[in-house]
Amino acid sequence: MKEKLMEIKELASKELKSVKDKTDIESLRVKYLGKKGELTSILRGMGSVSAEERPIIGKLANEIRAKIESEIEVISNDIKAKEKKEKLQNEVIDISLPGKKRVLGKRHPLESTLKQIEDIFVSMGFTIEEGPEVELDYYNFEALNIPKDHPARSEQDTFYINDNIVLRTQTSPVQIRVMEKQEPPIKMISPGKVFRSDAVDATHSPIFYQMEGLVIDKGITFADLKGTLELFVKKMFGENVETKFRPHHFPFTEPSAEMDASCFVCGGKGCKVCKGSGWMEILGCGMVHPQVIKNCGLDPEVYSGFAFGFGIDRMVMLNYGIDDIRALYESDMRFLKQF
Repeated sequence: MKEKLMEIKELASKELKSVKDKTDIESLRVKYLGKKGELTSILRGMGSVSAEERPIIGKLANEIRAKIESEIEVISNDIKAKEKKEKLQNEVIDISLPGKKRVLGKRHPLESTLKQIEDIFVSMGFTIEEGPEVELDYYNFEALNIPKDHPARSEQDTFYINDNIVLRTQTSPVQIRVMEKQEPPIKMISPGKVFRSDAVDATHSPIFYQMEGLVIDKGITFADLKGTLELFVKKMFGENVETKFRPHHFPFTEPSAEMDASCFVCGGKGCKVCKGSGWMEILGCGMVHPQVIKNCGLDPEVYSGFAFGFGIDRMVMLNYGIDDIRALYESDMRFLKQF
């Protein structure tokens, strides 16, 4: 038995010298010192040893166990130290290198301009209303005094799902839906995405954003329309901006007008932005047509109102001096980082 113990000692020392990692060490520990290990198996045969030799064999077995455990600990510490050294070498930080700058996001110019416009109208007592982008032909055209054979439809050529369902060309359908459900007084704006079958160029896009407003109550006049829109333009572009109204035609308003503002780049003197005229077209507006009021179940003899609408994209372009609408939709970070 003494020879077997010495043999285990030599084999354990030899194998421990060839270990490479923690896994090898654990395997050898189990092999020699585990519950079913070789040293434990020999000690279980102590019953066959004479009483005189048992203390000698027991002492030798304990010394060999202690030696194997000591060698395992030394080699295990060496491997840990080696792994720590390699980890430190691989994770060296060059403190002379500049830090990584965290890129912060920001609002898209369309979004920030829309928020600015909404804040202005909310401060004037308007509510914000929303409606479906996929709209019925009735709400998009017919209820707005544009029947199927009306020439105005060609000006708003849109994408048809079928004969009765379209992608809305304007946010005016939201106004119709609100008038159908809500008793006057009504004072609302309806911002949102609209669609028209336009070829893409510097000033046209098949998808763009629009803001429309509506006021319905007793005794509303064109003077109310002018006062409201003049206040909006001054809050949007500055107190020194002047406005003027030109007669126009829209099927859903009568009388109708287009509003111009003095160029806020040159102050009305004439420049490249306003094409030398000193004025820039801002929006279309007018008094709500009596037929539109009647289509919504209201009495045009009792109620009157005004409506207005403009492209958010155009407001962005005017506000920032952008001359190509495509820049707003191409997601070019070189462009967007300027705002």
